[in-house]
Amino acid sequence: MPALTSKLSGLTAKTALGAAMAAIMLVGSALPASAQSLIRDTEIEDTLEDFTTPLLRAAGLNSDNVDIYIVNDNQLNAFVTRGQNIFLNTGLIQQADTPLQLKGVIAHEAGHIADGRLARSSYGNRNAYGSMLLAAGLGIAAILAGEGGAGALILGGAQQFGAVDVLANTRVGESVADQYAADYLERTGQSGEGLIQFFEKFRYQEVFSQARRYPYFRSHPLSSTRIDNLREVVAESPHYGKPDPEEDVKRLNMAKAKLQGFLDTPQRVFSQYPASDKSDEARYARSVAHFKGADLKSAIREIDSLISDYPNNPYFYELKAQMLFESGRGSDSIAPAERALTLKPDAPLFKQALAQALLEEADHKSTERAIDLLKSALQKEPENGGLWYYLSQGYGKQGKDALAKYAVAEQAFNGGDMQRAMSFAERAQKDMDYGSPQYRRAADIVVIARTRLAAKGKDRYRPKP
Repeated sequence: MPALTSKLSGLTAKTALGAAMAAIMLVGSALPASAQSLIRDTEIEDTLEDFTTPLLRAAGLNSDNVDIYIVNDNQLNAFVTRGQNIFLNTGLIQQADTPLQLKGVIAHEAGHIADGRLARSSYGNRNAYGSMLLAAGLGIAAILAGEGGAGALILGGAQQFGAVDVLANTRVGESVADQYAADYLERTGQSGEGLIQFFEKFRYQEVFSQARRYPYFRSHPLSSTRIDNLREVVAESPHYGKPDPEEDVKRLNMAKAKLQGFLDTPQRVFSQYPASDKSDEARYARSVAHFKGADLKSAIREIDSLISDYPNNPYFYELKAQMLFESGRGSDSIAPAERALTLKPDAPLFKQALAQALLEEADHKSTERAIDLLKSALQKEPENGGLWYYLSQGYGKQGKDALAKYAVAEQAFNGGDMQRAMSFAERAQKDMDYGSPQYRRAADIVVIARTRLAAKGKDRYRPKP
């Protein structure tokens, strides 16, 4: 599956090698179900960004510095790490009944960032915490570079380094974050009632043993007192009882349908969204389910019905392009990919999707256009390993071997593979014009990679005294 930033961008970009086009990208999708992976999808990322940005601003945070990641895990969970990274499980998105429930959880996580508790030792053993972050960080870096399988396995195993126990907040800390969340929601003209509803929905978790609780409630201990305290604050808000905007409800429902289409079995999708259901969400989910079931004709019929009703929705064209591309009809995927990009010209994953299709064409102009698209996308997501990988393919088709090696070096560098990055950067330099921007950047990669390798005890690369 291709494209599911926001940016593991602190690491700033997210993508996956081996994913074909761009509607939902499961990074490391060949993994067993128990392994976690990151998901990229422009539509869902846009929805989360629009839900989140006002809350971050209310918290006094720069939204450009807070990165949101979608974790492919059906368990209910959300957490933050140093570096202002917010991770949301697909299970959380799918179990949120309303946008305000999801926004409430996001506001709560923003409260943890604003409270600064991540930077202090109140989370417990800092050595264990550091080990967990190191493991997660390596997984993230590998994923960004395109090494989805390895990265997801590392990320999935990070909890064994103490994530659940070490990041477990005290009830006092949780109550503080609750109060912050209520304040952020009120400042943005929204009610904190959704967060209360979310907690009430899972109040039974309070009586479960630690091992039986959802990961979210292991690291965010729930209590009746905590809920009651939050209710007192929320009830005083002038926005109490204010419903979600219809547009937000629609966007969440479409995101949930899309996720279910890709992440659940076609049989279960068809059971929840039978053919008699003509809603937009049902047609969306069925389109993906038909595609996953290798019924391209039915998949295209469903997505075309949505395109007919919403001719200016870029995400429907993107999905159609993906389905055609991954079904071996690369040339046919170009037109809908072009249309998606026309409707949303600033989307890096859309540019990547179109570039991938163009690279399969034999003519020189298609290759040149693909390279231009990839370079443009890299202006926004310079650490996106997938973009660097496909750029190396484009340069390779043009016979520009030095630039192709340089692009591979960038992909490896952004993924944390210093050995490979240094090797390809050195090889690229040999055939580059001295002093060119790429030559200078390759030289930087060599120096940084060699220094990092030396710091890890790689004697071969340790600078001589």
